[in-house]
Amino acid sequence: MVLKEFIQMRRDRVTFAMMIGIPLLQLTLFGFAINSDPRHLPTAVLIADHGTFARTLAAELRTSTYFEIIEDANSELNAHKLLQKGDVQFVISIPIDFTRKLLRGEKPQILVEADATDPAATGPALSTFQYIASRAFNRDLKGSLAHLKQNLGPLSLNIHLLYNPENITQYNIVPGLMGVILTMTMVIITALAITRERERGTMENLLATPVRPVEVMLGKIIPYILVGYIQVTLILLAAHFLFHVPMVGNIFLIYCVAIIFIAANLAMGITFSSIAKNQLQAVQMAFFFFLPSILITGFMFPFRGMPLWAQYVGTCLPNTHFLRIVRGVLLKGNGLNEILPELWPIVLFATVAMTVGIKRYRQTLD
Repeated sequence: MVLKEFIQMRRDRVTFAMMIGIPLLQLTLFGFAINSDPRHLPTAVLIADHGTFARTLAAELRTSTYFEIIEDANSELNAHKLLQKGDVQFVISIPIDFTRKLLRGEKPQILVEADATDPAATGPALSTFQYIASRAFNRDLKGSLAHLKQNLGPLSLNIHLLYNPENITQYNIVPGLMGVILTMTMVIITALAITRERERGTMENLLATPVRPVEVMLGKIIPYILVGYIQVTLILLAAHFLFHVPMVGNIFLIYCVAIIFIAANLAMGITFSSIAKNQLQAVQMAFFFFLPSILITGFMFPFRGMPLWAQYVGTCLPNTHFLRIVRGVLLKGNGLNEILPELWPIVLFATVAMTVGIKRYRQTLD
């Protein structure tokens, strides 16, 4: 029996590859990609004072490992747009009379606005900002200015946590669950669609019909779109009534985007179903796809805390973009113009997945 089992394992190469591949994937993701202390977070600065100390502070922020200055905002409106679109994590504003007040010992205020939709991404950086600011002036505050180092430093911070001022974790997790649940259910359910036909012996009847491959795919996908909408509705109701997640944006926009995201996951499941030889292989492929969709899309861990290669992989997954859309619409009130950069990758993924699935199905017709 042991020998027989080894022979069966050798014949089922897909299952054996999954037994090796899934642990390696978990090891790589947990060991290298996941980081709870994100660095080099994109930051915009709004500098109204071009004095010596203002330039010193800006230079110190540029050399910091937590803040990466990618934009010099020319107005408050532009800075807020960058935050709303998610292009930057922080906006740091240096007031016009910063240097003069600092030299007088009046402790000028630095305004730090943070996108707090993901509290885990902003917390570590904000906790180090006071130290970074104090370190910036250690070289300059000497002699008659040395007394300014006392009383917790020469300046004060005014921190505004936007979109989630109380750092409530549910505001970040519950909207993200919409993408995770849809990915899990839609991919696994449709991954069994064709393999189930094959194992039950009904595949021959399906192939004998005049139905074209694209019609088979659509026929397998469309019924589950309704199921996906039911899930979206239940999650939105739970988010509002149970977790009290603020819904600032247009809910109808989420429903419009959801159909594209659901179609993308269903197309991926159909592709797995057309490749797999049995239902076990289909479920294993679906799980192999589902694992990165949780870990490297920004659902459980800060997306910007991962290394670049993991961010590139995460960008290829539709759940990464859907999470940003849902959180942006619900928490920030984003409209169509703000979500378009995140919408077209989902459309592209759905198109590619459907094309591969149809091509694989055509091969079974030969």
